[in-house]
Amino acid sequence: MRFRTLLPALAAILGLGSQPAQAVVYGAETFTLANGMQVVVIPNHRAPVVSHMVFYRAGAAEDLPGKSGIAHFLEHLLFKGTPKYPAGAVMDVVARNGGNQNAFTTRDYTGYYQNIAAERLPLMMDMEADRMRNLIINKSIIDTEREVIIEERRMRVDNVPSSILQERLDAGLWMYNHYAIPIIGWEPEMHQLNETDAKAYYDAHYTPNNAILVVAGDVTMAALKPLAEKYYGAIPLAKGAAPKPTTRKRDTYLYPQSDNRIVMHDERVNQPQWTKQFIAPSYNVGERADVHALEVFADLIGGGSTAKLYRTLVVDQKIAAGVSAGYDPEAVSYGVFYLSLTPSPGVGLDKAEAALNAAIAALLKDGITDADVTRAKGRMAARLAFAKDSPMSAARAVGTSLAAGLSLEDIENWPDAVNKVTAEQVRAAARKLFTTASSATGILLPREEKAGEKP
Repeated sequence: MRFRTLLPALAAILGLGSQPAQAVVYGAETFTLANGMQVVVIPNHRAPVVSHMVFYRAGAAEDLPGKSGIAHFLEHLLFKGTPKYPAGAVMDVVARNGGNQNAFTTRDYTGYYQNIAAERLPLMMDMEADRMRNLIINKSIIDTEREVIIEERRMRVDNVPSSILQERLDAGLWMYNHYAIPIIGWEPEMHQLNETDAKAYYDAHYTPNNAILVVAGDVTMAALKPLAEKYYGAIPLAKGAAPKPTTRKRDTYLYPQSDNRIVMHDERVNQPQWTKQFIAPSYNVGERADVHALEVFADLIGGGSTAKLYRTLVVDQKIAAGVSAGYDPEAVSYGVFYLSLTPSPGVGLDKAEAALNAAIAALLKDGITDADVTRAKGRMAARLAFAKDSPMSAARAVGTSLAAGLSLEDIENWPDAVNKVTAEQVRAAARKLFTTASSATGILLPREEKAGEKP
């Protein structure tokens, strides 16, 4: 009851609800260094700590043909050291100063971060700027670390049936689009990655004008700007490079609409699983109004145990043990909308899938009300309110959005944009998605079971 009471207040604070309101989410400030590197500060003075993050506008979709996995490989190599900070030194320095760090690679960007006491921020900036320009790449390092990423693939993909299915779904869904490339890489191509490939990718993408620095926490723009100029502003551009942020173009060609269907049997599977993904509009491709409407729709049908699909399929009909929906519109190319379903014991996947389709059809016909949309906006506001309190969450949210091609204005004005979405817009955007978008359906079954049969 207290949570329900809290939602209207959070919605009002963030500008989500029935009444329009001007909202600023993070209070972020930004400027650009002379070498083209964007710098963002997100003040949060609740504790004397900061999250220091550097994003590169390069991910798996930048992998060249035959070189899949090179973006992720570079993520690993950045921890192998420079002349100033040899192998292991960065991790040791961060740990000795009470911090933690990690990195991640996606289709559209690669990020590196440290969470540390605010007074240690200059040291983190010195180390991160150093490995942007002075990384050691040689055959010995390449040969050793290549085996590490191949083993990582075996552990995270080859030994996980759902991950194998996901790779096949991506290939079937995206086809020509570079989003079909596995982030970790195809194993035969990973074996061929070499010193020349790594240096070429590093030189092409790990440049200041291709990077975004985000610092959130106990810091101000007045304090951060001279530090950014000292450590990152001193990094020169390659000869002939323009001192402005790089721009990227993704191929937006799509094959004629289709629904690819992939059924996979594996003896390691205990519980059947069903998932469906749709190529959806993103903040960069398609109608922006549809993006905001689909964000609301995703929460409305999949936003937890009070959402429409869960109530219908799990609570009322008891056909599913679990059901979810999600939408990721933050992409340089198209976004993805997904549905997933786990049938209840004794219920065949065909029956569960038919029930899900019927529930969606009913919603699109007349099952989405103004009250439903308002509740969804309240849940979205609640999640944002809690996420923005964490410097790490705030820095990652802002950095990933910027790296995917959004502007700071898009990020800060998001509550106002979502607030304007109506129930009719939600229905229209969802109908368009389900009737015109290409999709890929994946079914994961135990070895002895066939689609439609009871487990």
